[in-house]
Amino acid sequence: MNPADRKPRLPLWRILEMNLGFLGLQFSFGLQQGNMAPIYSYLGASEASLPLLQLAGPMTGLLVQPIIGAMSDRTASRWGRRTPYFLIGAVLCSLGLFFMPLSSSIVMAVSLLWLLDAGNNITMEPYRAYVSDRLDPSQHGLGFLTQSAFTGLAQMLAFLTPSLLVWAGMNQDWVDSHNIPYTARVAFMVGAVLALGTILWSVLRVPELPLTPTERAHIAAQPKSLGATLAEIGAAIRAMPPAMRKLALMSLFQWYAMMAYWTYVILAIARSVYGTAESTAPGFRAAVLTNGEIAAFYNAVAFVAAFAMVPIARKIGAARLHAACLVCAGLGMLWLPQVQDKALLFLPAIGLGLGWASMMGNPYVILAGSIPPERTGVYMGIFNMMIVIPMLLFSISLPFFYAPLLGGDARNVLRLCGGLMFCAALAVWTVRDRKPA
Repeated sequence: MNPADRKPRLPLWRILEMNLGFLGLQFSFGLQQGNMAPIYSYLGASEASLPLLQLAGPMTGLLVQPIIGAMSDRTASRWGRRTPYFLIGAVLCSLGLFFMPLSSSIVMAVSLLWLLDAGNNITMEPYRAYVSDRLDPSQHGLGFLTQSAFTGLAQMLAFLTPSLLVWAGMNQDWVDSHNIPYTARVAFMVGAVLALGTILWSVLRVPELPLTPTERAHIAAQPKSLGATLAEIGAAIRAMPPAMRKLALMSLFQWYAMMAYWTYVILAIARSVYGTAESTAPGFRAAVLTNGEIAAFYNAVAFVAAFAMVPIARKIGAARLHAACLVCAGLGMLWLPQVQDKALLFLPAIGLGLGWASMMGNPYVILAGSIPPERTGVYMGIFNMMIVIPMLLFSISLPFFYAPLLGGDARNVLRLCGGLMFCAALAVWTVRDRKPA
């Protein structure tokens, strides 16, 4: 029996419940994007070294997600195929979040980031596969774009939390002995609770479908050793569908740009709006809060836009819609470093929000329609390699040309990001995805 034939169509509220864990998971990513570069700066890191200190994200994604994806495809536990990985990852993520703002040195912060990113990546890949496993193919678009919407909502809350604490009366300049603001400490500890709580809610309220006897027999027949897992990853790469191969070039430009943006946007805003490059200056802490408010705004745009994209993607195809959204993001990145007034920063953020909503949904719509169901986990993991390899290239390459080619100015990094987004739009425009039935 075709597995798709036994998958019941779920109402919207159940799809929201099954993806609620993405709220906690992406709250964690939002905290990293908005706070890791400042935390490293508070602890004494130089601007040029920031990409190397961020290596944990791409490296754990590169190593963990394909392996976890292949392992989850071959798991038949009493709790399901994906659920054990959800729970293990959520616990590691919560521990990393709780202790991160207590860092007393760069070494401690880097070590905790490796733990945090390992937990995030152990959870992330099976969560993507969970949508394909659980939903009827006609609901894949809604499922992935719902994850995109939760990404926007979660990151909006993550970026906005420090500002909300300041608005509630906390002093933005109240810092510990290592210059880390107490607003960051509270935000990270809220994230630790959300990461574990929302994932538990999802797996308890919308459990995985039971495996059929045929699926269990297929899993039982597969070798479980690490060597067999690596061989499966290699075989899947050799048999990669054409649409997925075409997405690789898009991912190269898109995710290099996003990693560069997340690392340097606060430094760019500090220069253009607050006139400072010193991490201990009040203007720098103001730039951190301003970036949080802007990022919260563009994630709010993403939250709304993700739902609006469902009918548009059905009409024109996810690939062409994604290309248009990447152009909007590129324009926003080019515009942002020119702005010197805080209030006007929210205009380019609209383009960033449209691009972010599409990045977290439409490529997965294209992917889910082109890969075999029995290899969903491993292909989702391989697709994540296409995300983290550009991030790894950024971490290794940018320190070498930050000063000689970009003048040691973070605003020029954002201009580079805008150009790369246009290249990504051209690359994805050539993909012809299968429109949903």
